[in-house]
Amino acid sequence: MKICTASETISFVREFEEKAAKFYEELSRRYPEGEDVFLSFAQENRKYFSQIQRAYYSVITDAIEGCFAFDLETDDYALDTDLAGDTSYPNAVAKALALEEKIIEFYDVAADQSMSLMADVPRNFKIVARKRKERIPKLTSLV
Repeated sequence: MKICTASETISFVREFEEKAAKFYEELSRRYPEGEDVFLSFAQENRKYFSQIQRAYYSVITDAIEGCFAFDLETDDYALDTDLAGDTSYPNAVAKALALEEKIIEFYDVAADQSMSLMADVPRNFKIVARKRKERIPKLTSLV
């Protein structure tokens, strides 16, 4: 599905941050050796959405919403959060790394596309992308 407006993009962010949070909660239940890290990531995911949503509501107007600030294809950022029952811990962490890379890519592209029409939303996209990049070494250290 193609998304073009800020409203559609914020809705998509809500969906994938919640999906990612549930993925990390599932990892925390299945792999106690990474439970603390996974639960903290789940909590952060929900905070990231709140941060983006606050930025959006603080600056959005009909004039901005009437414009098309984005040209994103949701299929390009589909998150694979399915874990087979016998998924090994290293494979689960590898899946988490792939998920993070996909989300970071989304935030970077969305920020770049909307930079000229908005300020706060793309700035917050960049902040979240930077914070998510800090997860990569944490995840890598788990295996």
